[in-house]
Amino acid sequence: MSMAGETIHVGVDAGSWENERGFGRFTRNLVAALAARDSGFRYTLLFDQVPERPVPPGVEMRIAGSQTTMAEAATGAAARGGADLLTMARAARALACDVFFYPAVYSYFPLLARRPSVICYHDTIPERFPDLIFPTRRNFRLWQAKCWLAKQQATRVMTISEASRQDLTRILGIPAAKIDTITEGAEPVFRPLDDPAERAAVRVRHGIPPEAPLLVYLGGFNRHKNVIRLIEAMPRIRAAVPDARLAIVGRTTGARFWDNVEELQAEAAKDAEAAGRIVFTGEIDDADLARLLASAQALVFPSLWEGFGLPALESMSCGTPVLSSDRGSLPEVVGDGGLYFDPESGAALANQAIRLLSDASLAADLAAKALARARLFSWDKGAQLAEDSFRRALRRG
Repeated sequence: MSMAGETIHVGVDAGSWENERGFGRFTRNLVAALAARDSGFRYTLLFDQVPERPVPPGVEMRIAGSQTTMAEAATGAAARGGADLLTMARAARALACDVFFYPAVYSYFPLLARRPSVICYHDTIPERFPDLIFPTRRNFRLWQAKCWLAKQQATRVMTISEASRQDLTRILGIPAAKIDTITEGAEPVFRPLDDPAERAAVRVRHGIPPEAPLLVYLGGFNRHKNVIRLIEAMPRIRAAVPDARLAIVGRTTGARFWDNVEELQAEAAKDAEAAGRIVFTGEIDDADLARLLASAQALVFPSLWEGFGLPALESMSCGTPVLSSDRGSLPEVVGDGGLYFDPESGAALANQAIRLLSDASLAADLAAKALARARLFSWDKGAQLAEDSFRRALRRG
C-alpha cells in the first residue's frame, strides 16, 4: 500500500473502453481527466484485448487476453463466459496496484485479491425496468448476481448523481455512507455555433431544411428511453408548428443492445407526410453532432429514468435547451436550462415543445440559462471527486 506522500497506483477495469454507449464515453473521459491531473496518482488500464481507441498519455496498459471483449458481449442476450471473467480476474490480481477501480459495474469481474476497490454503479435502471432492459429472465438473474457480488466486494461505491445515490440505497440496499457521488462533463467540441452558414450546412447534410424548427433526440433506443412517446407526439406538435422537424440520432444498424429501433421506424413511417418530418440520422461523429445540436431549438429527452443524462449536458453546452422528462437525474442536470414534462404523457411532451417552438423570447431565455448551467459541470470536477473516493477506499483497505 502506498504511504503518505507516495504516488497512489490505481488499476482500472477497461472492459468498457470500446463501448459506444454511455459507460464507454464515461470511462474514456474520466480516465483522460484523471490522467491530466497532477495530484499523486498513476493509472494502469486493464484491457480484455488490445484496444482500438487511443489511451491518454502517461497511462499504462495491460492486456488480459480474453476470448470475448465486453463490447462484443454487450448486444443484449450475450454475456462473457466464466473463462473470460477468470482471465480478467487473474490479470487484475497480478497487477500491483493500491486500489482497483471499475468505471461500470456492467463490466465487473470478481477481484481475486484482498485489495481496496471502487465500483461505479451508474443507475438502477435494470432493477426498475427489467422487462424493458433484458430479453430474458435469466439475463436479469445473472445481472442481479453480478451486482450482488460487486456490492459485497466494493470498498467504496461510486455513482454519478444524487438521484442515483438515493436509488442505490433505496433499491440495492447500499449504505449511504459507503457511496461517493461524482459528476460528468461535456467534451470541448460541444459548444455554441454562431456561424449561420455552418448551422445551415449541417442541416442540409442530414436532410433538414435550414429554417425549420428542429427538435433532436440523441441516445440509445432501449425501451426505457421512451423514444416512441416522442414520435407519437410529433403529429400534435406539427399541428401547432407545421414546419417542425425531428432528428433522431443514434445507432440503428449493426450490434445494438436490446432495443426497439424497428418499432420506432415503423411508427415514424405510419403517416407518409409525417415520415418526411422525422429523420433517423444513424450515428454521427461528435463534431457533426455538436453542430446539429447547436442548430436545433431543443434536445428532447423523454427517458423514463436516467442515472445522469449526458446528452442533456452536451446539448446545453451548445447553448440548446432541453425538453426533459421530469424523472431520475434529469432535473438535477438540466436545472433551469429547459422545460419538463411527464414522460408517460405524449400530450405533456407536445405541449412543452409547442411552448418552446412558439415563443422566441422563452427560447432565448432558456438557451442562455442552458449555457450557464452547463458551465457548472466538468470532467475535471468529476476526476477530483473520483480521487477523493480512491483515497477513502485506500484508507479503509
